[in-house]
Amino acid sequence: MSAFLTVSRLIDAISQFMGKLSEYMVLLCCLISAANALIRYSFNYSSNGWLEIQWYLFAFVVVLGAAHTLRMNEHVRVDLIYGAASDKARIWIDIIGLIVFLIPACIFLTWLCWPFFLSSYQQHEVSANAGGLIRWPVKLVLLCGFGLLALQGVSELIKRIAALTGHVDIDTKYEKPLQ
Repeated sequence: MSAFLTVSRLIDAISQFMGKLSEYMVLLCCLISAANALIRYSFNYSSNGWLEIQWYLFAFVVVLGAAHTLRMNEHVRVDLIYGAASDKARIWIDIIGLIVFLIPACIFLTWLCWPFFLSSYQQHEVSANAGGLIRWPVKLVLLCGFGLLALQGVSELIKRIAALTGHVDIDTKYEKPLQ
């Protein structure tokens, strides 16, 4: 189990790094947005490239930040049973959800994104907008994001199994969102 937990810690470190990078991308996106507005209204100049880079950065934040969100146990849940369940039952719910839903869905989406990215890269796809950017980088972000989310799902699965076998303690605390 220690080898699996080492792999889990490595995956967690990657997700944590991408989460931190995503935080900086939010700041960068805000700065680009403010600069774009300032330039547009001060100098009557604008470029679709500035708008598209904001879209790319937002994709980076959402897709690559998802694994960090899962690692931090801050992801969205359907709270029908989970909130009232015991810690051991929550671990089992997580294991079943990871095996049946999250990991297979992420693997499938990664598989679907590969030809989507590859075609864009091989064709040197560019935005149809005047001054638009190349498209393959944002499609690569999709591919990497789903792959990283699948890996983080594996890490969470390892931690849940280790918790069931008594190798680690994990926090299964769940706070129902305020409505």
